[in-house]
Amino acid sequence: MLFARRQFLTRGMQLFGAALVPSGLLADLLQSAPTVAGAPQPDDLIWYSSRYLTAEMPMDRLNSWITPTKNFFVRNNLLMPEIDLDRWRLRITGEVEKPLELTFRDFQQLSTASVTNTLECAGNGRAFFDPQIKGVPWRRGGVGNALFRGPRLHNLLEKAGLKSTARHVAFKGLDVVPTGAQEFIRSIPIGKALEPATLVASHMNDQPLTPAHGFPARALVPGWIGSCSIKWLCEIRVLSQEFNGFYMKSAYRLPLPGSSPRESRTEAIKSLVVKSIIAHPAENSTVALPPSGVITVSGAAWGGERAARKIEISTDDARSWSPATFGSEQEKYAWRLWKYDWRPRPGAYVIQSRATDDAGHVQPAHPRWNSSGYLWNAIDRVRVTVQAA
Repeated sequence: MLFARRQFLTRGMQLFGAALVPSGLLADLLQSAPTVAGAPQPDDLIWYSSRYLTAEMPMDRLNSWITPTKNFFVRNNLLMPEIDLDRWRLRITGEVEKPLELTFRDFQQLSTASVTNTLECAGNGRAFFDPQIKGVPWRRGGVGNALFRGPRLHNLLEKAGLKSTARHVAFKGLDVVPTGAQEFIRSIPIGKALEPATLVASHMNDQPLTPAHGFPARALVPGWIGSCSIKWLCEIRVLSQEFNGFYMKSAYRLPLPGSSPRESRTEAIKSLVVKSIIAHPAENSTVALPPSGVITVSGAAWGGERAARKIEISTDDARSWSPATFGSEQEKYAWRLWKYDWRPRPGAYVIQSRATDDAGHVQPAHPRWNSSGYLWNAIDRVRVTVQAA
């Protein structure tokens, strides 16, 4: 049985602080650590912390609809735990008629479903806010698209029997909580919990979850910010109201519509917003004009619970916009890859991409500033220089 009765805390990953990690040092320290197929390696990601495992995908790796697990971003608010599968239990508690406790073997016997989902950190793009904001300086790569598989959450809740008082479902993981920190627990409304696509995921891209991505089980709340999909899941707690904890009441909140970004009236962030990113050409790159005269501009677009319907490109300071072409792959909660054939003359350009979702929401030129740097979704801009061949 793959992974059974093993522990997965990578010793080298405990040795870092929160600063940007030099890839050479990371490689040296990981040489003696146990490896897991598909697990992120030093050169697969841009690392910000390996104590609190935080790393984003380089844009040159965004070249497939399904993001390879090794290139899929990682974000831990707390410390990665050791998992002893002999002792691991998944408990369903709270406002239920029959509390459940599942062993790993029990969990493996459950029927499963699959969903392709674009998972994005709420802080992805924080580095682009002006004025600058403290926190992980994510640029574009705190996002990825993967095929997740596991039991439907609503099936587990049905087994436990929901009481009439069930209003929210909270997820608790086995994260190690440093002194002075708060447990990482978040809840979602019961309606979202009962949707068929909401899973307790055990697999990612047809392989068991890696330790960095939540083995042996994680919540998977499709279309919503990544922090809702709690990793190393050990308890599903049904509540009569939204969970009252730091990561619901203080963190991952935005000012209410119509209020000032600095006001105290806020709401918990739920769905992702319409967004596109440019992957190729690379930011601040120099591109030789090929004999065909065509440079392919490409990237991805998504909209959380809404599908990306249109993608447009501008290379003339937004005076005009031209449609790009979507790839054939499309699922409700998944991003869509796009391409645009560009025929430039030699010179300096700013390429811009703008997505529209199926409800008519358009990427803004400038999103609302907020003090935490959440949900950056401005029109993407990449500076390039085109040289004659």
